[in-house]
Amino acid sequence: MGLRDFHPAVLATALATFVSFLGIGVVDPILPGIARELGASHFMVELLFTSYLLVMGLANLIAGALATRIGSKRTLLLGLATVAVFAGACALVSTIESLAVLRGFWGLGNALFTTTALAIIVGVAANTRGAITLYEAALGFGIACGPLLGGVLGAQSWRLPFAGASALMVVAFALVVLTVDEPEAEHRQGLRDVLGTYRHPGVLTNAAVGLLYTFGFFTLLAYTPLVLGLDAFQIGLVFFGWGLFVVVGSAVLSSRLNGLFGTPEVTVGALVAFAATLCLMWLSNGDTAALAALVVVGGLFCGVLNANLTTLAMGISSHGRSVASGAFNSLRFVGGAFAPITAGYLGPQYGATVPFLLGALTVIAGAVVLVGRFGQFRLADAGSAAGH
Repeated sequence: MGLRDFHPAVLATALATFVSFLGIGVVDPILPGIARELGASHFMVELLFTSYLLVMGLANLIAGALATRIGSKRTLLLGLATVAVFAGACALVSTIESLAVLRGFWGLGNALFTTTALAIIVGVAANTRGAITLYEAALGFGIACGPLLGGVLGAQSWRLPFAGASALMVVAFALVVLTVDEPEAEHRQGLRDVLGTYRHPGVLTNAAVGLLYTFGFFTLLAYTPLVLGLDAFQIGLVFFGWGLFVVVGSAVLSSRLNGLFGTPEVTVGALVAFAATLCLMWLSNGDTAALAALVVVGGLFCGVLNANLTTLAMGISSHGRSVASGAFNSLRFVGGAFAPITAGYLGPQYGATVPFLLGALTVIAGAVVLVGRFGQFRLADAGSAAGH
């Protein structure tokens, strides 16, 4: 399926998604520089990710409901504007505590954006699975280019990547205003409806798997830069390679493997492979070359998992798109929120690579949870395939 086959609104929203997710990876290369210049410990620096992810996860509970009340496009624009303001503010402060607070508001903006962006893409597109693949590819490529941008700008000053991310959000805001129409309104729903989606055993299972996987995901993404022993530009290159593999996994590998073996089966296999990657990182003894190579390879499994878990989230429940997406993303990112500070505490106390072992164990736990619900997910997968 080529890009020309997608509705212009889908392409514009995917492009805005790419720009938005630049803001996640742009922080990676500058973490050591922030720690050094602000005199912050690993634990304190990891608060920049934890505050972001925790607020983002909790805000997803209301983001989906808000979109059904004021419209998906307005909610998306509100999210982009929030990110633009608080990313710019991050470039102006001089304490780690202030940065952590501002990153929390940044997470709020990203929650408003991500929930509604996926809902718009799925709502407008004729091919749901193809649209989700495009969304995850844009997400992955944004995360990939973010570290590269952060590395280039961060080599000059850790403040520049924040300013650059803010400027790109303004561009994304303009793109959405000019090209995206308000999609067909969904039935108005509130927080109670979002929480009610967890009564569906498939939704709860998929969200729990997403929580456990995302803990491992952000152990790799948020903690590894602190132990690589590289400068900002070199860290940016490593995570650029990782992000490219995320794109390959989500846009190419996932659909092919799912067609051969089924989405639930491929998801379990990818969880096991990602856990094995984290385990090898634990056994690397902090060797820079080994860690860098494993980070890049791990991107392949992250890409497959991002695409598949999102596909299952949107197909397992009969709830509205925004609400289903919000419920899934809420638990997913709340789980990821505790990975950075946990790693930041365990690393200095028990060994630099010990956090990767904990990440591997949580990902394996996710695989065990999913295997226990295989029959339910096979049924949903078959229904999705029949519909497309």
